[in-house]
Amino acid sequence: MTRTGTTASKNPRGRGGESGRLPATDLRVLQQHIAKFPQASVLVVGDLILDHYIWGKVSRISPEAPVPIVHVDSESLKLGGAANVYNNIVSLGGRADLCGIIGSDEGGRQLLKELGTRRQGRGGVVIDPDRPTTRKTRVVAHNQQIVRYDVEGRTDITVQSQRRIIRYIESRLRDISCLVVSDYAKGVVTATLMADLTRLAALRRIPIIVDPKVEHFSYYKGVTVVTPNHLEAAQAAGVHGDDDQTANEAGDILRKRLGCECVLITRGEKGMSLFESNGSHWHIPTVARQVYDVTGAGDTAIGTLALAMASGASIRDGAILANYAAGIVVGMVGTATVTAQQLTEALTHA
Repeated sequence: MTRTGTTASKNPRGRGGESGRLPATDLRVLQQHIAKFPQASVLVVGDLILDHYIWGKVSRISPEAPVPIVHVDSESLKLGGAANVYNNIVSLGGRADLCGIIGSDEGGRQLLKELGTRRQGRGGVVIDPDRPTTRKTRVVAHNQQIVRYDVEGRTDITVQSQRRIIRYIESRLRDISCLVVSDYAKGVVTATLMADLTRLAALRRIPIIVDPKVEHFSYYKGVTVVTPNHLEAAQAAGVHGDDDQTANEAGDILRKRLGCECVLITRGEKGMSLFESNGSHWHIPTVARQVYDVTGAGDTAIGTLALAMASGASIRDGAILANYAAGIVVGMVGTATVTAQQLTEALTHA
């Protein structure tokens, strides 16, 4: 969104919708949505990830192999995947619940520790002693990622674990206003789980927002919004390219195929593109001033969108706020979160 945005033009393909940049939105309305965040409640279900960072410096190349030697200065742990979506919602001042799987291992204990004292929001975290806790370790030198290595299980979670997650979600439906599915293809999001979630959400008229994986697109039929990045959208739709025309084709194909209300494609430095059920296409230019690290930007975007919709915002206004929030976190190194104050300040200086 831009305060000097152009008036939307008629869709050149004549489908009755509109296309172009979103018309200028009253920033006071967006700020009013942010002020309502503390009254909103979101349930996040998906793959829980522990992000492990090793920070250091490189001054020479190894004599054993042509690889840099990293002198380690420090290490840190952060919440990733669905846990990072949850963390962003809490950081923005909203209330959140979290559902997913961890192992009975050191990584699982560390992830629970990172969740801290917010025990009221993690009742849906299931421990499976036969699975490892998903852990991504990134080695960063001079603010640049050198290598990443992962510990994970990618097979579907057990039927018993799925039932425990669904039972928890059923117990919380009266108190939530939005569901988020954070799919990193680590086994939590299955066809059966999505079918149950879609059914339960429809009964309560609760919107479902999905951060998808290409291989699981067939699972998401009937959800409210999907938020693929431009590569995921193109691959899932079977189109090629990275221009506006490709994004438009992918957005239309996916919206019709899934029967969802909207598709929101995140496009990195090109901003976001929103495709609505009435055929309208809207482009939201990026607001990022400097990009250091895109890690976790999608988690921030979907968390902000969900919290905004749970606060009564339209999908358009939620997408604008998500765009601002993502623009903040890409200016930070490593997995990061945004506060309501930072988001408000970003709007003020737009």
